[in-house]
Formats: sequence, C-alpha cells, structure tokens
Amino acid sequence: MFFKDFSFPGGIGSHCTPETPGSIHEGGELGYSISHAFGAAFDNPDLLVAVVVGDGEAETGPLATSWHSDKFLNPIRDGAVLPILNLNGYKINNPTLLARVPNEELEHLFKGYGWAPHFVEGDDVDLMHQEMAGTLEDCVLEIRRIQEEARASGKASRARWPMIVLRTPKGWTGPKEVDGHKVEGYWRSHQVPLAGVRENPAHLKLLEDWMRSYRPQELFDQRGRLIPELKALAPTGARRMSANPHANGGLLRKSLRFPDFRDYAVQVEKPGQNAAENTRPLGRFLRDIMRQNPSNFRVFGPDENSSNKLDAIYEVSKKLWLADYRPEDADGGELSTDGRVLEMLSEHTLEGWYEGYLLSGRHGFFSTYEAFVHVIDSMFNMHAKWLAMSEELPWRAPVSSLNLLITSTVWRQDHNGFTHQDPGFLDLVVNKSPAVCRIYLPPDANTLLSVANHCLASTGYINVIVSDKQKHLQYMTMDEAITHCTKGISIWQKVSNDQGSEPDVVMACAGDIPTKEALAAVVLLREHFPNLKIRFVNVVDLYRLVPSTEHPHGLSDRDFDSLFTKDKPIIFNFHGYPWLIHRLTYRRTNHKNLHVRGYKEKGNINTPLDLAIQNEIDRFSLAIDVIDRVPTLEVAGAHAKEILRNMQIKSQNYAYEHGVDMPELDQWTWPA
Repeated sequence: MFFKDFSFPGGIGSHCTPETPGSIHEGGELGYSISHAFGAAFDNPDLLVAVVVGDGEAETGPLATSWHSDKFLNPIRDGAVLPILNLNGYKINNPTLLARVPNEELEHLFKGYGWAPHFVEGDDVDLMHQEMAGTLEDCVLEIRRIQEEARASGKASRARWPMIVLRTPKGWTGPKEVDGHKVEGYWRSHQVPLAGVRENPAHLKLLEDWMRSYRPQELFDQRGRLIPELKALAPTGARRMSANPHANGGLLRKSLRFPDFRDYAVQVEKPGQNAAENTRPLGRFLRDIMRQNPSNFRVFGPDENSSNKLDAIYEVSKKLWLADYRPEDADGGELSTDGRVLEMLSEHTLEGWYEGYLLSGRHGFFSTYEAFVHVIDSMFNMHAKWLAMSEELPWRAPVSSLNLLITSTVWRQDHNGFTHQDPGFLDLVVNKSPAVCRIYLPPDANTLLSVANHCLASTGYINVIVSDKQKHLQYMTMDEAITHCTKGISIWQKVSNDQGSEPDVVMACAGDIPTKEALAAVVLLREHFPNLKIRFVNVVDLYRLVPSTEHPHGLSDRDFDSLFTKDKPIIFNFHGYPWLIHRLTYRRTNHKNLHVRGYKEKGNINTPLDLAIQNEIDRFSLAIDVIDRVPTLEVAGAHAKEILRNMQIKSQNYAYEHGVDMPELDQWTWPA
C-alpha cells in the first residue's frame, strides 16, 4: 500500500510533505534545509539535527547564506546541526557548481564559513557504508566534545562544528546506461531514468533487473513484510524517524505564559488628541513575554528591532552574538553570547530559523520592513501550504502561529523613497488558504497590543500585522480597543453622525495613516456641510470584508449591508493597493458604489502628506471624493471643492519649499 501511495493520485507526495510522518521540511522550494535545521536545534540541547543538502540546493542564495548559521548556535543551551552536503554532480540536466571544484577549494570554502569539513567519496557501496559510518561517528563525538566542554565551563563561544561532504554518483546503483546513453553518474538519472517501460520491453527488462539487484527476496517474506531479523534492527518508539516528536512539534508545544497586555496600554483620555509610537508598547509586552518564557520564545528580525521601536526586549535578552567582540560593542551594541534575540540581515535565514523553531514546538515573533517582507514571499507560500495540508491530518498536533509584524510602512517611507514603498505583501497573503491566513491593520497602539496578544496565543495560522513604528494619533482606550478588535470591524460612534437614520456616505478605512486622513476628511466635510450624514467604519481584521462563505472571519451579506448600506457611496481609505479591497468585496451588494483609495505607485522623496496627496489617500482628496459621490453635493459642493483643492496645492507648495509639511496639517488632531 505504501509503495502504491507514493507519488500517486490520492496518495502521498513525492517530497516530504506533511502527510509523511517525521517531516518538518518539504523542500518543494529549495534553499531552506539548513535554516530549518538550526531552528529546530535552538533551545533543544539534546537534539542532533542531521540535514542533507543537495548540491542543486547548495546553489541557491538562501542556502549559501544559511551556512553562517553556525555562528548563532550556542553549545550550552542549543542542540547541534550536522550538515551533509551530498555532491552527486548534477541537477535536472546540468552539472552542479560545487561538484565541479576540487576538494581543496571546497575545504577552504567551508572552513571560511566556520565549519570543519569531512570528506566521504566513492562508488563502492560496501566501502562507502563503512567510511560513512566511521565519519559519522567521528562527527558525533566531536559535537559531543564541543558541547561537553562548553557546558562544563559555562562559557559559550563560537565553535567550529563538523560537517560532511559526501560525493556519490547521481543515480547510484541504478542502470548504468539506457539506449546507449550514460545514466548512472549523469543528469539522465534524475527522477525518471526509464520513461518507456510500458511500451519498450527492453526498458521493462532494465527496470526488472534494477529492482532485482536489491535482492528483495532476502529482505521481505512472501507477504511483502520486512523479515524479522531486519525489523529488529530498527529503533522503537520515539527513536523512529516517523515518531520523533520534534517533527510533530505540536506534541511538544507548551502554551506561552503571558503578562496582561492591558498593563501596557497607552492612556487615551480623548480620542485623536495625543500621539504615541504604536510599536513601542508592543516592545515592552514582548520583553515580558520573553522574561516569562526563557526557553521557548524568541524574537527574529533583520537588524531592525531597535529601528522598529521593539528595543525594550534587550532589557531581558540581548542579541545573540558568538563571533568576535570589540570594545565599542559595550556601548549600545546589545550583544551577548546567551542572547535570545536573533538578528541577521538575511530575511531568508531568519524566516527559516523561525519556521524550524515553530515546527518543532516553540513560539516566536518576526518583525521586518514592509517593502522587504517580499524577500520571503515564496517562503510564506511554502509555510502556508504546509499549514493548510497539516490541517487535514488529525495526527499532526497544531503548532504555534507564525506572527509577522510588518512595519516601517509605505506611508512613512517618504524619506527613503520609492524603493521602500510597497504594501503588496497583503495581496500575496490573500492568495493562500483562508483556513490559515489572517491580516490585521490596527489603527493605534492599544489595538496593536490586543491583536498581538491574540496572535501570539493562536495556533495553526500565519498572522500578518501591519502597524507603523512612528508616532501616530491614539484613538481608543484599552477596553474600546479590545471590543473593536473582537469585532474586527465597527462603526466609530464618536465620529459618525448618522445615528437613527441612513447615512449620506460611508467613510471607511483600514490602517493607521488612512484612518487619520479619513478622520481629518470628516472634519473638513463637517465644516462645509454640517448636515451631511457620515458613517465612519474602521476595519482591523481585513478578512471581515470577505463573505462568510469564503473565510471563517467573513461577514454575512446581511451584516455587511447593515454596515455599508445597499446603495450609499462608500469611500474606503486603505493602507495597501486599492484593488485588493475590490477583490475582497466584489460579490457584495453595494460594490458598485465602493470607491477605494490606496497606494498607486506614486511617490519618491516626499513629505508624509505629499505622499498621501500623490496617491489620493489624503484628507483633501477624500473630502472631494465625497462631494463628487453624494448626489446632493455634486453642484452645491463646487465652492467647497475649490477651497479643498487650494488647500491641497498650498500644502504641497509648502512642502517643496520647506521640506516638511505645514505644522497645522502635520500636527492635526481630532477636535476636542
């Protein structure tokens, strides 16, 4: 049954998919085997992770960088990783680079990475088994020596860990030649060396001879079962690869111990009056989570935790650093040989560590700049697929959710310019299974704390949280924030004036800057049209916009129509690309009256308000949009439109002359 199920419709995949017991790394996309292995080894002092790296995978950028992971393995508290670089010489139909360089060059390469390479090479099966067994023994003993010395001394330092370079022929023990063409030891042995066995009797005979060369009659009985003598050699219980609990990490997962996130609240006496850095309180919350969970929680980030205002975590644990130290590192370097914060300027390696850490039963948090989260687009894809398939397997215990904080966002990248302005990761996320993906856009610090608390306690999801790190207006008390986040979408009563009647227009928003500009637009509209009925809707959970038949967080059509009306104009100010909102809501009753404003690939070195104006998410553009969409204002609002447009031009001219926004616009607050 197993042989038939392998790579067969309705069976199991040809890669190490979640359906394969003992797997945490599929390898559908190449480049992450080593980083996943290190993630599993972190905080697992008794674990030895042997990771086989194909020479094709070794050509990828992520894999090449991940060799530096040896500089982040603490021999006291972590396990060990034993990489086995398998050089069989070829990819699908090309030679591999590392297989075509001499051993001396390979030795220099890996010593330069900090490893101690051991070479095993040949094609004699019996001799190679003996040589490989002896080399493995040497490597394991060396690993144990490194660990024992560090643990006895209590001093963690960078070690030169062993690795194995294994040279064997591609297609080893397969057909030597097929139809006069070399197969064993050449690229033709990749995947299907005998493609014509159904039509070509000679190929069928080659296949039979190949299979019989393994002497199955000596290995299995008449019923196809492994003979008792061989079965007795296999380990039992959790020592079996398929039953290793580290490869079904939910079995080992322990719930986080949490401080009360309410204790980190920003005090809000009047909404929209005071500003605070949204991510700063989150940093303090993460600090105390790390304090209470010193062996199963880590924070990951590419050299940006201080920039992202999360540096309070260093009060409890520094950045892990096992390489050389310099005197100046003591002045703000925040480095330590036992640090639990992992920073490296490789999003690929960090994401791989993080995934390996989660899949083997632990918890974590990853923050990165919004424009560069795209570096791990395909890794997100692979992990989302893994989680979605795992949902279908009752024997796989749920692992902790992967939590991504996307910050340094598009609307505050006015100083870095066009290359740093890209909110498109959200478009990628909604492509994946609704069973595993979540997107949150908290508008202030207290909603961010509420969302983060929820996400860190969850299992089986990828939670994407979008929140800028700069100072922003604060709108909600903690109790209000919890209620708002619980609902995911709600009418802001203090801003709306349509109570007891239908609105003339719905002003909706998602994201911190879009919320501020939408609020400012409401104030402008009220100044010019005091009788205009405005309903203000804020969205925290983006999937609330999706029909309930498509996503577990989605609103029913009845609830959506109740919030957004069936026929009134909706002006939606959105953090990302505007067409994403149309994509999520295209089946809704009032979609034809939905007008979305968002990032439209316009910008460079701007002031914040100028960037907003260029992409039409600013207060003036929104107010003008309302005038254009509300029938009673199309003519009556002409004078107001002129005033608003003049204000817009004035603000841009000021920015181009002074390099900053007009103070009264930049420091705008909601009227008391």
